Amino acid sequence: MPKQTLSELRARVHAGPPYPQEFLAALRCDARRGAQTLYAACRRRLEGRTAQWQTERENFSLERAAAEQGFARIAGVDEAGRGPLAGPIVAAAVVLEHPLQELNDSKQLSAQQREALFARLHNGGHAIGLAVVSAQEIDALGIQPANYAAMTRAVQQLAPPPNYLLVDGFEIRGCPLPQCRIVKGDCRSQSIAAASIVAKVTRDRLMDALHREFPQYGFARHKGYGTPEHLGAIERYGPCAQHRRSFAPFIRPLETASLFSELEKDSHSCAP
Repeated sequence: MPKQTLSELRARVHAGPPYPQEFLAALRCDARRGAQTLYAACRRRLEGRTAQWQTERENFSLERAAAEQGFARIAGVDEAGRGPLAGPIVAAAVVLEHPLQELNDSKQLSAQQREALFARLHNGGHAIGLAVVSAQEIDALGIQPANYAAMTRAVQQLAPPPNYLLVDGFEIRGCPLPQCRIVKGDCRSQSIAAASIVAKVTRDRLMDALHREFPQYGFARHKGYGTPEHLGAIERYGPCAQHRRSFAPFIRPLETASLFSELEKDSHSCAP
């Protein structure tokens, strides 16, 4: 069999792993300097892939632990939009069909990365439940009950329903399903990370739509958070229908204080 040219070898290496053992052996024994450079590149790529697989295994360990307890359908649950002055809370519940590379806390990803993973989650056979709680309902219920309601409704959208929940930061009060509260769960569980991405991208898109309806507030830029730009717009134009009237600066004290303090406690977490 004729020896492959360096261009042919380079194209195969750049196609990425997995690399057949025969290919690696031939490359290792090829005396050409360019071939040895390509062999070193293969080794680096394989080492990087091994490290990535190890991270994926670690970030799926909570799901595996629940499965070992007999739970067959495990959902990660997270929300976006608890703290802003305007717009809804969006919660998502995701049952992963299989581990997914590059999943991470949505806050650690760029907008482009979130959008790409959002599309992969929706097109990869994964089960997704979504719930939106409006600013008006937040004012009526209070932020903490509204947060629980959003998460519960997202779980209820899953069909067939899950039988175990991994929840970022909270125990969902009033939800009858067995659940595990994971502090910083969006960094520790692929299922929760998936839910964080779905919730974040969905809410960002809703805030972009609200920007088109109320451009004077700049919702597309700050997503409803209390930035100087947003607070200045409220001073100039007053609140609109999408502002949470139960939040500061519209009313004091800020009702979210107890909810945020709850995140700092870990007395009921089942996370290792």
